[in-house]
Amino acid sequence: MSNEIVKAKQKFSLAIQSEGYKKLVNDTLGDAKRSQRFVAAITSAVSTNPALQECEAGTILSAALLGESLNLSPSPQLGQYYLVPFKKKDKQGNVTQTNATFVLGWKGYLQLAIRSGYYKKINVIAIKEGELENFDPLEEEITVNLIEDEEQREDAKTVGYYAMFEYLNGFKKAMYWNKTKMEKHADKYSAAFNLYSYRLLLEGKIPKNEMWKYSSFWYADFDSMAFKTMIRQLISKWGIMSIDLQTAFEKDIESEKAAEFVENNIEAELDENANKTPIRFDTTDATDINPTKDEIKGQTTLADIDPGF
Repeated sequence: MSNEIVKAKQKFSLAIQSEGYKKLVNDTLGDAKRSQRFVAAITSAVSTNPALQECEAGTILSAALLGESLNLSPSPQLGQYYLVPFKKKDKQGNVTQTNATFVLGWKGYLQLAIRSGYYKKINVIAIKEGELENFDPLEEEITVNLIEDEEQREDAKTVGYYAMFEYLNGFKKAMYWNKTKMEKHADKYSAAFNLYSYRLLLEGKIPKNEMWKYSSFWYADFDSMAFKTMIRQLISKWGIMSIDLQTAFEKDIESEKAAEFVENNIEAELDENANKTPIRFDTTDATDINPTKDEIKGQTTLADIDPGF
């Protein structure tokens, strides 16, 4: 671990134990035991994530308190919400500050929807190759033949995504998107995703020394981001949203704006460097790939902000 990371880690550990931060946490949560549990959970989350250790302590606390106010867990394993680093840059492209931002996960959407008490059923699932028999978009009825062997199903190719909910009063709504539609949706709306680069990644054509550029959620766990997109599309258009769900949704919108800000900075950098040597991929099947400007966009680190549109 580098000295910079150790220093950043100590900075947060000391900050969270300072009188000012202790008072803020206690005043916000209003319960000593809850405050202790919260501090322990956030400190643990930061200590195991080098990227978070570089963030300003105040932004980590602010994002985490939002998650706590929604009664969601910061554990990455649970996937309810994430503390995501966001690097602010000046006009020269120099990083001036690294902040943590609250990003809701698809499981967080489900938790908040279930707690609202309106939903009898709510689900989202990946549809594997050979399973889909028919989806009627008018009646919103799906016919599938699920692979029974769980391991075999897990390894099978994903061809689409299905999400549905049913209210206690019987009202139902369902959606199905094929994988191609989801890829194009992510390519259009997510600043941290590029379809051309994603397909190279799936084909194993990204050199090992370039893999660090593909750590964002859309690249690392496409299905989870697709689940979030389906649930968010379904609930935001047709679902009843509790106050907590509205709050979480609005924070996701703020994360989108942050991602757009990063993308705009990157576009400016691309324009400035347009006449320089283009990026080339050393691949096994392609001999000389010269990406276009849109293709280069996907090779730029975007601080892993992927709200899932």
